[in-house]
Amino acid sequence: MYTYYNNRMHDRPYIQVGRKSVMAQNMFSFLIMLMSVVFFFITGSANAQTSLNRELTPFLTRYELPALAAAVVKDGKIIAVGAVGTRKAGEMIPVTINDRFHLGSDTKAMTALLAAIAVEEGHLRWNCTIADVFPELKKRMDPGLQRVSLTQLLSHTSGLPPDDEIFGNLLKESFVQNGNLDDLRYWLVEQWSTRPLQSTPGKNFTYANMNYVIAGAMIERVCGKTWDEMITERIFFTLGLTTAGLGPQSSLGRVDAPLGHKIVSDKITPYFAGPNGDNPLIMGPAGIAHMSILDFARWAGWNAGQGKRGPNLVTPETMKKLQAPIISMPEIKSAAPGTPSRGRYGLGWGEMAVDWASEPLLYHGGSNTKNLAHIWINTKTDFAMVTATNIGGSKANEALFSLAPVLYEKFADTQ
Repeated sequence: MYTYYNNRMHDRPYIQVGRKSVMAQNMFSFLIMLMSVVFFFITGSANAQTSLNRELTPFLTRYELPALAAAVVKDGKIIAVGAVGTRKAGEMIPVTINDRFHLGSDTKAMTALLAAIAVEEGHLRWNCTIADVFPELKKRMDPGLQRVSLTQLLSHTSGLPPDDEIFGNLLKESFVQNGNLDDLRYWLVEQWSTRPLQSTPGKNFTYANMNYVIAGAMIERVCGKTWDEMITERIFFTLGLTTAGLGPQSSLGRVDAPLGHKIVSDKITPYFAGPNGDNPLIMGPAGIAHMSILDFARWAGWNAGQGKRGPNLVTPETMKKLQAPIISMPEIKSAAPGTPSRGRYGLGWGEMAVDWASEPLLYHGGSNTKNLAHIWINTKTDFAMVTATNIGGSKANEALFSLAPVLYEKFADTQ
């Protein structure tokens, strides 16, 4: 049963998290640190990895990319990695395999994992509805939206409309609201709550970032922490993803990571960290993570193992539930880079059949329109590969889709 308390800023009920003793918290932190160290030893060092630079370099000129990075993981070990090109177009500032790349919507699988953790810890249920978690909004909430479940949000089967002008305007309004990011996400849920659904929940797939903003707000409510804190503590830290962070991958005023780029007036234009450097932070659960290609590969390898390698954030059964397809996606040939275009979708993971693999692969893409990243996983063979570039658009999308079969053919059967 949920227990509520009032938050002074908004005078709204929160679900109270069960109290732990200081000793228990310290023991938990120690165990997390120990597991992270063990994980590092399991994944190994970069010294035994094959360089992919020769394979990657031709893609730079062919597809007009400032930079390109890729890594391949087999049985939890990174067997090949490379990074070529420059952090900033027009200047030669070489990228490295330790440089941070933006992941965009590849963050969604991490949000789904946080939801799974909350479910296993008893804070949420998969069939928990928006009205269950935000009962104070029920009177004004659209009747259809009241019944939307956590599973439907994470699988994009909620019936919410795709990102539209109303969503964009609310994002703009959020910049002048008071409070921390959890307060802003609650405000966004409140503003959205009167909107009618586009379709019946559970019936159709419609990709919408608002699904994940709401899911993130639900997780924040029941766990009593911001999504940003939880992804950092429960995923980045626990899995030893030391380069992982949120927001623009570069620091303000510095080119200490590959800058994102867009084509503006037929010219490749770099974007520094700042208001236009990334998605609004309120959209965090939908896609603002960044990390090095090495850490991206570690994340992919951990998922490819489906829980057979620690740290055990959730049970193997839950890992399989997250990855299992729930709904078929209509083929959308004009889908924006980084968004699903065909196949099936689970909880933060897509599944796609491709002619260069004998069986469907787990797949997801992510883009904030200035960067692009793809992740591919074959759980049956414990194989994964990740690719990333610091420019958005159709050419970048074509580049990453063209690179995938090259890597798969060369490394998928490596023992």
